[in-house]
Amino acid sequence: MGTAIEFDHVGKLYRLGTITTGTLRQDLQRWWAVNIRHREDPWLKVGETNDRSTRGTSDWVWALRDISFQVEQGDVVGIVGKNGAGKSTLLKILSRITTPTTGTIRARGRIGSLLEVGTGFHPELTGRDNIYMNGAILGMRKDEIRRKLDAIVDFSGCERYIDTPVKRYSSGMLVRLGFAVAAHLDPEILVVDEVLAVGDAEFQKKAVGKMQEVSHSEGRTVLFVSHNMTAVRNLCKSGVILHDGRISFSGGIEAVVSQYLENQNKRSEISISDIRERQGNGMLRFNNLAFRNGCGVEQTIFEVGSEMQIDVAYETRPGVTSAGRSQINVVFKDMMGNKVCWISTLMYRDNVDFAAGHVTFHIPQLTLSEGCYTFNLYCEIDGVLADWVQDVGRLEVVFQDYYGHGRRIPEGQGPLVMPFDIAG
Repeated sequence: MGTAIEFDHVGKLYRLGTITTGTLRQDLQRWWAVNIRHREDPWLKVGETNDRSTRGTSDWVWALRDISFQVEQGDVVGIVGKNGAGKSTLLKILSRITTPTTGTIRARGRIGSLLEVGTGFHPELTGRDNIYMNGAILGMRKDEIRRKLDAIVDFSGCERYIDTPVKRYSSGMLVRLGFAVAAHLDPEILVVDEVLAVGDAEFQKKAVGKMQEVSHSEGRTVLFVSHNMTAVRNLCKSGVILHDGRISFSGGIEAVVSQYLENQNKRSEISISDIRERQGNGMLRFNNLAFRNGCGVEQTIFEVGSEMQIDVAYETRPGVTSAGRSQINVVFKDMMGNKVCWISTLMYRDNVDFAAGHVTFHIPQLTLSEGCYTFNLYCEIDGVLADWVQDVGRLEVVFQDYYGHGRRIPEGQGPLVMPFDIAG
């Protein structure tokens, strides 16, 4: 069917702490070296790997480095990787929001993109006006846009507010309308970042169905970024894993998902205090996560329905007090990256006793299905993120005769076990 997108040794270099791309002096030095002296670009030697977890010595950092791969027409490609790997930067270059420092991208056809909440929308214009504006940018005539207007509005579910300025829309409404515009204005290439996570579950399912439709039925090309491996596996045919701005693995989607999950498993074995990839101001720092049974014995394997304690340990900087509003949250995730459940101190109290150095969550009955789970730990102090570390710890839940009749719950019936009986 032909190649729709070709990335040829694409790289993106940023200078930390500056808004512009550089100085006139640097541009002249580059032009003189490359065009007059026919030597290597001197700025290509400058810069460090895009590792957010370490403090570098250079003001220059490669967000992307030597990215080369092809996407065939009608293919659906998943771009996966940890936060900061370069996924969004790659899509921004493809969407022509920013330019590559090195290399070239060849794209055949119009590109419709949904990268961030509100991307491509003018806040003062109404939803209707923004639809026409986006269509005009794609080169469509007004009558073409008018024919698709009803379908866009219906898909977005924003009919009641379509003549309201989008600055009054919620983030969910902006995502719904943004995706509807991108998917219905006939782009040959559809680029979707993980911004879909802002939408509700119903809309996410609807959006994935639309992407499958435009790929399979209409032969359009889709690039999809997500941390949700279930959505990636269901939607994509092939994939690419980015790590610190470089391609670490590419291939069929099953192989890509398996490799990504293997990488996540290796991460879960690292001590939390040694994990450098975290967000927050550091006023509190998580340093351990332990699971204990009802007798207080530490273990990582639990039976369905058993009693469990989750002990989250942390250290704080001097001056942190329990006077203000604070919370510590634990998110359970299955091995596909789906959030299963959430527990938080916020459900019982407005602040955390930081002097204790740990908080213990008691779970009388662990109603998770068989499988392995990892965790996100999150702390907020006075409305400011203190620490957020993802995909830590590893818990295995094994079979137990939960309902007392010797029958095992079939696979694929969801992550939770519901206590119930049958009347009569």
